[in-house]
Amino acid sequence: MDNSPPFRESLATTMKHEKKWKSKSLQTSKSSLVMVLLSSIAWLYIAGRLWQDAENRTLLANLLQKKSAQTPKVLTVEDKLMILGCKDLARRTVEAEMDLTMAKSQGYLRNQLQQSGSGSGQKLLAVIGVYTGFGSRLTRNIFRSSWMPRGDALKKLEGRGVVIRFVIGRSANRGDSLDRSIDEENRQMKDFLILDGHEEAQEELPKKAKFFFSAAVENWDAEFYVKVDDNFNIDLEGLIEMLETRRGQDSAYIGCMKSGDVISDEGRPWYEPEWWKFGDQKKYFRHASGSLLILSKNLAKYININSVSLKTYSHDDISVGSWMMGLEATYIDDTRLCCSGYGQDKLCSMA
Repeated sequence: MDNSPPFRESLATTMKHEKKWKSKSLQTSKSSLVMVLLSSIAWLYIAGRLWQDAENRTLLANLLQKKSAQTPKVLTVEDKLMILGCKDLARRTVEAEMDLTMAKSQGYLRNQLQQSGSGSGQKLLAVIGVYTGFGSRLTRNIFRSSWMPRGDALKKLEGRGVVIRFVIGRSANRGDSLDRSIDEENRQMKDFLILDGHEEAQEELPKKAKFFFSAAVENWDAEFYVKVDDNFNIDLEGLIEMLETRRGQDSAYIGCMKSGDVISDEGRPWYEPEWWKFGDQKKYFRHASGSLLILSKNLAKYININSVSLKTYSHDDISVGSWMMGLEATYIDDTRLCCSGYGQDKLCSMA
């Protein structure tokens, strides 16, 4: 019996199974290699991170060790005393500042001069400050020959309770010929209030009001403090009579009250750089004209105490008016102080 065909079939089947097994073995080997490669990469990554973390921990440990070595764990007695001393000094400084502010508010006057009238305990009626500049000597001489007394007459007026001084600051170049000229004129005439902390310049004019009222309050104890421009003549006796009728009137803000448009166009006269603060209507608030304005003692003291923080605008009368708006000031509109107008009852007029 011929068994050749079955044998061939069996051989073919066996060879087929061997090929299939080899193919599966090859696929398994490739998968194993991929897994081994991925495992190696993962191991390398983890080892690198562990090494980096160990390095960071070592660095942080060194830093902490250095920090702990620099800072003593226990404060010495000297260290504690120094800390307590600094705290005590800070506390005493704050208390001193509060005491100074309270002293000013209660009437303490630094460097108060013993003037005629005030030296005997009588309060002065008024201190009149006439704004002037370095180039206005001719105007000052005209005033001294007209409404403003000089020499013995000026002292006699102070005996009545009225002090008049030309008010001027210092040159931008301190100690130059302008300053020396004013010092020499003051030695001769003795009728200046020189504001050493103020620079006499057009752009600094709004700040002059702070320096004037502060210096006037610190030097003289008066019922009223009057600011006058040097291009106006004053009916001195009429002004004194008007102030006499208002003796004892606190919080008085007296002048020719006005308002007006805020100039927002740069380059125009009276331009106000901060025009936007005055609202959409661009109108100034009510204020006394800068040609002649009067403050009672408590309002002038307020300016002195708060001068550092008071805001100034482009014009001195607007600046003073803005300070008065936040106070319980009594606005007194006296048309006799409208110096640019004309009339027999005017207390001032164009020079």
